[in-house]
Amino acid sequence: MWSLESIKRQFSVPDDPELVLAQARALSTQVPLMYAMVVVNTVILAVSHAGAGPDLLTLYAPAMLSVLCVARIVSWLHGRQKLNDIDVARRSLRRMMRVMPLLSIGFSVWTVALLPYGNAYQQSQVVFFAGVTTIGCMFCLMHMRAAAVSMGALQLVPFTIAMLMMNNVVMTAIAINLGFVVAGVLIVLLGNYRDFADLVASRSAMARKQAETQRLSDENNRLANVDPLTGLPNRRWFDRQLDEMLGESNADGTAIAVARIDLDGFKAINQTFGQTTGDRVLAETARRISTVSPSGSFVARLGADNFALITRDVQSDAGLQRLGTELCRALRSPFDLPDANIHLSASIGFAASHPGDTAEMAYDRADYANSVAKRECRGHAVVFADRHDREIRKVRQIEHELHTADLDKEIHILFQRQFDTATNRTTGYEVLARWNSPVLGEVSPMEFIPLAEHIGLISKVTQTVLRKALAVSATLPKHIRLSVNLSAHDIGSATAIKAIAGLLKQAGTPRRIDFEITETAVMRDLDQANSSLLTLLALGSRIALDDFGTGHSSLTHVQRLPLDRIKVDRSFVTDICNDRTSQAIIKTTTELCRNLGISCVIEGVETQEELDVLVGLGGTVIQGYLFGRPVDADTMLAQLARERTVRSGDARRASGATN
Repeated sequence: MWSLESIKRQFSVPDDPELVLAQARALSTQVPLMYAMVVVNTVILAVSHAGAGPDLLTLYAPAMLSVLCVARIVSWLHGRQKLNDIDVARRSLRRMMRVMPLLSIGFSVWTVALLPYGNAYQQSQVVFFAGVTTIGCMFCLMHMRAAAVSMGALQLVPFTIAMLMMNNVVMTAIAINLGFVVAGVLIVLLGNYRDFADLVASRSAMARKQAETQRLSDENNRLANVDPLTGLPNRRWFDRQLDEMLGESNADGTAIAVARIDLDGFKAINQTFGQTTGDRVLAETARRISTVSPSGSFVARLGADNFALITRDVQSDAGLQRLGTELCRALRSPFDLPDANIHLSASIGFAASHPGDTAEMAYDRADYANSVAKRECRGHAVVFADRHDREIRKVRQIEHELHTADLDKEIHILFQRQFDTATNRTTGYEVLARWNSPVLGEVSPMEFIPLAEHIGLISKVTQTVLRKALAVSATLPKHIRLSVNLSAHDIGSATAIKAIAGLLKQAGTPRRIDFEITETAVMRDLDQANSSLLTLLALGSRIALDDFGTGHSSLTHVQRLPLDRIKVDRSFVTDICNDRTSQAIIKTTTELCRNLGISCVIEGVETQEELDVLVGLGGTVIQGYLFGRPVDADTMLAQLARERTVRSGDARRASGATN
């Protein structure tokens, strides 16, 4: 048996703060909707009974009840922003538990009083109003069990009794039917309320558990210093260790060395063999580095395929170079794994500490030496030297001057001849950018072009070179074409291509411009590159693939890109007189171009002997120092004038001999 106290608890606001807040938030939306529904139904019922009963029941009573409902709507909407406060939420629920029974009794009295009036249809509408409105209100109050039960009881019990007292078989049947329906609805609502209360309790418990888990996770994260895959210290521990060891070396006047170790081509391992195999390679790499490193060294994994080493065994740069060689040799040995035999190499950068170094300064030097190793001698070790320090300062100065340069004034162009041996005439010139800085003087393109790409100025350089080339092209014979190089950023940017196309349209001579691209440039996004090149082709320009054979998937690029010309890289010409492999590559490439109906230019020809071999292999269009070094526009025009004079003289002599 339930005690009076337990019954009172069932019909009061719960003590659980989380449940109270959840109920208040749910009811802040549902209660205004409930009162709005009641108002609409009340107005409809009152209008339909106009003239069928006294004004008190058809006008004044429903008007008063509707006003009270609207007032409750306003009250809930006004206070819904404050319901995140537990005290406000509790007061709001208690107020609802006081007001809602009074309104329920008011509507119950009104519907019971209105029931005898009107015809059968109107009486049926009163019954429909009482049943549907009550069930709708109970559903709106489902998250507050006490409110839903008390409202249903106060509304339907008197109304049901009134129907039974009418001694009408139909009304009695409706009353019984309505009682069963409401009982069923009540059972469902009580079940939903239990689920709601359990869900709130579960969420509260989960939130507390998550808070505790987060606290432990934060603590573990603070304490965690080990890479779980390799068992080596991670980047966090490495940074702290480097700082500590530098502090000790600065204090006692000794030096330490820092190394950055990057695996070459590791990404392909994951792509080809899967991540599990890649993880095994990383774990074995960690073991090899730890084994080869001098005793007392600190080895860490910085992330991905990047490792680091700190050692006190710093005798000389030569000693560091020997250590680097040993490490490279160890990492070059095959990785014999259960499902693969993998060959890799590693590029390593070493840097000895200087007095007063910070951890960042020492690591940055090792990082720069590592980038030099990857760029100049991939798979080997480089020890940071004075020349690298000078390079860094120079690069920073070049970068600064590039940012402030007046490119139109400081960039000038030179032209290198492309000569067709079959027709014995010049067919075009490659345009070469040169930068004459008022501060730095003449800066090599090998220095400023990569840096311009790195800092995002390469498109401005390209457009400056193109404007100057277009101006010169207007003075050239019609059969002479100029080749301008495009960077990866140029062909990968729709904005850059739009600017280039605008310059071509403005000049009006796009058919005399070839654009040279490299395989590396198109590898980033072949589809975008193809779209960019088609834009230039549509304007009448031609496309040449530069440095052919030095990139990846060259035949794929030949197949998919809209090319008019292939330029064979000079590296195949260096030993062309003695290297049968280079000869075979040149011959195959010239035949490929001939079969595809595109031209072939061979770069880097410097001797007559090389030219003779290349002509024998099918080469015709040649570029290189044998036919002249890069020259300015005036010299180029003089060359062409001399060539026209010679050809005219030859033509006259040939005509005289014939006569």
